[in-house]
Amino acid sequence: MRKLKFISFGLCALMLVSCQTMKQQGAAIGAGGGAVLGGILGNIIGKDTKATAIGAAIGGAVGAGAGAIIGNHMDKVRAETASAVQNARVEEVTDANGLKMVKVTFDSGILFAKNKADLNAQSKQDLQKFSQVLKNNADCYVDVYGHTDSTGTDAINNPLSERRAESVVSYLKSLGVSAAQFKNVIGKGSTDPVADNSTKEGQQLNRRVEVYLYASPEMIQNAEAGTL
Repeated sequence: MRKLKFISFGLCALMLVSCQTMKQQGAAIGAGGGAVLGGILGNIIGKDTKATAIGAAIGGAVGAGAGAIIGNHMDKVRAETASAVQNARVEEVTDANGLKMVKVTFDSGILFAKNKADLNAQSKQDLQKFSQVLKNNADCYVDVYGHTDSTGTDAINNPLSERRAESVVSYLKSLGVSAAQFKNVIGKGSTDPVADNSTKEGQQLNRRVEVYLYASPEMIQNAEAGTL
């Protein structure tokens, strides 16, 4: 009988340990699952590899209700951007947290002369209109990426793409956009093509500046509070 009691006690202890382990694993999955799922959705829905990184620094899973509110808000931001900026492609993609964000792609030929990082007159007009969108949506964080085609060397392309991204940001700041909105300003060179670099048309598409507007912690907090 004593041996049977000992075996029963051992089984109970084993069950308690197993349950506790499963509970801890479940908590870990719950804490990180939102960010992981957001990264997957960023690739599938956004079709954009950078989407798995944008917004990741904010961290934490966002509830479905708050996510829907943010989605509706970003729909309005996209519509406002598309209305204000005619010489750019405006679309919605998904950030690292599974939240909607707005991607604005400027053809670098519209912004800059060949191999230059100085904004031309037409681009300044477009960015003036865009700056108002950013000021109207100060609860959006902003990332800016510069890209080139694969002609030339990395020694030329990488700093050129960075200078172009910085030129866009500097000009937007000069128009009154808060410096606090800009989180990442990065030159990608030719490392992230969206088209075939072996053709002139593909090279033109690859020469671009991308701007991402995404939810800041303030926007997420307001959405969770129902005040967005």
